[in-house]
Amino acid sequence: MENAIKKQQYFKWIYTLFIFVFIVNSTLAQTDLKANLKDSPTTIIGFNHIGISVNDLDTMVAFYQKATDFEMVKREKVSAHEAADRLYASEGVAYERVTFKAPNMLLELTEYANQENTVPQKMLPQGPGMTHTCYQSPSWKSGYDKFKNAEIDMLSRGEEAVDLGGYGVTYAYGYDPEGNMIEMEQMEQHFMTRTGLDSLWVQKHDMWMTQVAIMSPDLKKISDFYQGVLGFLPNRIAKLENMDRLDDIVNQDKVVLHATWFKMDGPGKMVELMQYDHPKTPAKLHKKDPTDLGYTFSLEVKDIQQEYDRMKKLGVVFMSEPQLLGEFYTVFAHDIDGNVFSLRQAVSKDSGYSMQNFNY
Repeated sequence: MENAIKKQQYFKWIYTLFIFVFIVNSTLAQTDLKANLKDSPTTIIGFNHIGISVNDLDTMVAFYQKATDFEMVKREKVSAHEAADRLYASEGVAYERVTFKAPNMLLELTEYANQENTVPQKMLPQGPGMTHTCYQSPSWKSGYDKFKNAEIDMLSRGEEAVDLGGYGVTYAYGYDPEGNMIEMEQMEQHFMTRTGLDSLWVQKHDMWMTQVAIMSPDLKKISDFYQGVLGFLPNRIAKLENMDRLDDIVNQDKVVLHATWFKMDGPGKMVELMQYDHPKTPAKLHKKDPTDLGYTFSLEVKDIQQEYDRMKKLGVVFMSEPQLLGEFYTVFAHDIDGNVFSLRQAVSKDSGYSMQNFNY
């Protein structure tokens, strides 16, 4: 009886390994197809930043500084600013923002005056909405260890990051001090070599950011939406189930989820869209405001007016016309689930905040 149980567990592990190796190999096999941002007919350059609207800026800045070692490049206050009011479609907008420069995009933490009395809540893995972003690192410079040292509130089970299938990546989920979910991926050298990640670039950097991860109650609709916005096909599609180690990562039993990925600019950068069948992704109840606590993101473009006009024809709902504020022309929009994203165009091509001048 004991041998039979061990044999059953062994074949279950082999099945899990096969599924994940298949997914990884499928991704590699599609890298020559027109399924990445480079082939998009739009003027989209890629992700410019991940934004987090926060309740306590100083606490959040201290946490992300300790965990990431990203360079703080700006701290600014904005109030009584006509362009800001137009951009946010609201009067009296006031905020303080800290900008970090990661190796391949920006991280912006913003404390809005109108969120002063809002109580942060932990994000659920199944969403809905933009539930997390991902921080990748080489395994020998473990981001998992760095976030644990910064006292991240771990969601994943166990004392170590989870090895899903022995293909060279470990994973873990956790929460920052305000309940925003974070994914940590640690990659072995052989996996980075297979996926074409530049070894010299990796040697220079300890950690970088990757996914915009959105959980939707209707994966097909939101995938179609982002396909129209981005102008290219998904890189890969998968259904994940019967994976005990995936259950350990998200701290849920018998997880079943569907996922679609769009390959963006630079190392590991993806739009990751998911729909959980178990536990079920709830329906979105309202459109988010850009000031609401939690995640937003931006797409940097070379011609914001062109992209604004193109996306309006697709049915994208914008909060204003593009506005000049700081280093960028910016405009906010809602996706089909009510999540907030923005378009940005750098005022100067030489801007240190533009992805055009990041070395990746």
